[in-house]
Amino acid sequence: MKPRWMYLTLACVLLLSACGGQATAPADTGGVAAENKPAETIIYQSEDGPVEVPAHPQRVVVLSNFTGHVMALGVPLVGVDKWAKSNPRFSEALQNVAEVSDESLEKVMELEPDLIIGESKTKNIEQFRRIAPTVTISYGKTDYLSRFIEIGKLLNKEKEARAWIDDFQKRAKQAGEEIRAKIGEDATVTVFESYEKALYVFGDNWGRGTEIVYQEMKLGMPEKVKEHALKEGYHMLSLEVLPEFAGDYMILSKDGSADLSFQDTETYRNIPAVKNNRVFEVDARTFFYNDPVTLEYQMEFITSRFLGK
Repeated sequence: MKPRWMYLTLACVLLLSACGGQATAPADTGGVAAENKPAETIIYQSEDGPVEVPAHPQRVVVLSNFTGHVMALGVPLVGVDKWAKSNPRFSEALQNVAEVSDESLEKVMELEPDLIIGESKTKNIEQFRRIAPTVTISYGKTDYLSRFIEIGKLLNKEKEARAWIDDFQKRAKQAGEEIRAKIGEDATVTVFESYEKALYVFGDNWGRGTEIVYQEMKLGMPEKVKEHALKEGYHMLSLEVLPEFAGDYMILSKDGSADLSFQDTETYRNIPAVKNNRVFEVDARTFFYNDPVTLEYQMEFITSRFLGK
């Protein structure tokens, strides 16, 4: 199947102008016209080498965790993975977008994408490259904001990505200053999640609002969390030791399939943050990732819970 994009041959344009009613020789403006003509493709320097991609993609398939990045830059999507489709924050925007995976080659082909984005671990990459230009990005190779810049470069929207980052960091810094002024510079925050039958606490770079809470807002992290979750990004724990990891405030991501019986135990109820009504609960499906769309929601949630805004 041929890709939707192709090279276009530029025609020379001859302009006739008149001066004082007298004809002049045709102007040779072919070079100017070529310079003003928007490029049809660009070269993106991917992890695997240069890739020619559409300068203005209109039918993007995302086979990984980058759906929110593409959405934030206003680029049309035609296919996304199941996690994006199940995200309540994305549902309206993705209503008419197909659910695909790295196993659904035929379905992706039917969508006629002009660009496919995956991760380094995505399967069947060579087959996808026969359908459309395909780029893979390693999820953990760069920090969460540098990742957005890379996708901005890929989509020919680096300027827009950098502008959003600048504004985001300014707003997060301001909110962090206000929160610390309210709760105290020494107050600590724990970000944890109930998933199936397990409990997890998170460091400063594992989604769930951790990048905002710790990196941007500079809120305090409990020592036990630093010790066990900061390096790896997360740490699974039992209910019995949860009080040791609990900060003065807690953000609890609750997955729909999780066992929440721990919330009925005396161990949980006696945690000071619980007794003082300082646990902020959120649907984990809306909080998993650290793409710009999710980050905006996390910022709104965290600010409103701490400051009442």
